[in-house]
Amino acid sequence: MKQILLIATGGTIASKHSDSGLKPLISSTELLSYVPSAREFCRADALQLFNIDSTNIQPEHWLSMAGAVESRYDQYDGFVICHGTDTMAYTAAALSYLIQNSPKPIVITGSQKPIDLEITDAKSNLLDSLRFASSDRAHGVNIVFDGKVIAGTRGKKERTKSYDAFSSINFPYIASVQESQILFYLDDKDQINQPVSFCRSLNPKVGLLKLIPSMDASVLDYMAQHYDAVIIESFGVGGLPDYGTGGYHSVIEKWITLGKTVVMTTQVTNEGSNMSVYEVGRNIKYEFGLLEAYDMTLEATVTKLMWILGQTKDRDQVRDLFYKTINRDILWKVSGNGGDT
Repeated sequence: MKQILLIATGGTIASKHSDSGLKPLISSTELLSYVPSAREFCRADALQLFNIDSTNIQPEHWLSMAGAVESRYDQYDGFVICHGTDTMAYTAAALSYLIQNSPKPIVITGSQKPIDLEITDAKSNLLDSLRFASSDRAHGVNIVFDGKVIAGTRGKKERTKSYDAFSSINFPYIASVQESQILFYLDDKDQINQPVSFCRSLNPKVGLLKLIPSMDASVLDYMAQHYDAVIIESFGVGGLPDYGTGGYHSVIEKWITLGKTVVMTTQVTNEGSNMSVYEVGRNIKYEFGLLEAYDMTLEATVTKLMWILGQTKDRDQVRDLFYKTINRDILWKVSGNGGDT
């Protein structure tokens, strides 16, 4: 029987009603008490790492989660992290970079309703997660939610209230959990050919700019004073406006001159970016060698940059690491003058 560690961090799954609204109050041990049938297929221990609303999650919390797994890695066959849904996709992506090549499963789950309610998705999500973490074929960092198993770098919360809150973006589901059965769509544990590795540093100075029509480029001047990298969410397949002033061209040139990192992505959830299609994207991308997220999710793009810049700021190394596929995060890359592979 597999030995699983449940790591509780708070979130809706662990919340109770208070005078000021839902607040995480249920302990890790209490969470396990709501799924007694898990004893049929695993032995689970509980660890309370912290108990916060996931809105308050920061990179330091991701490092704590990864550290908790690392320090207990040899003692357990799998790990389940209970987490709030609002920033779950960021946490799953961050852990995908902090814990790589793991033959043991690290599962992130939560719920849309607290576990102590009579009608809730929390019990099924937790039970499914413990079951998946107990599977011999499971590995790496994944989200388990509403019976779906999603690669940690591909999850996105797309619904605020429904039980099927999460989708896998630009990538198939890994598996589905149907009562006591797990149906694998991707079964590739045997392809792990490197030892598990843990990273202990992140650089949180990554900013995001979501373009809207008529936005002044000077906002990027302000961001350059506070961030080492910026992700620009552009329109459609990607590009930067001109408005007849050349403002974006000038400010991007400043960013590059300062040795900072600029990544282009799209505001469109599905199918990814390709700045080479239109003049508004192609010219500026190849002139400055801008990085492009392609089919990566925003959550993966943000946390991957934090991971990379926690190790190096060398431009060539940043580019190489950004385009290295980790836990299925980027599959579509266009070769060309911008140096993509």
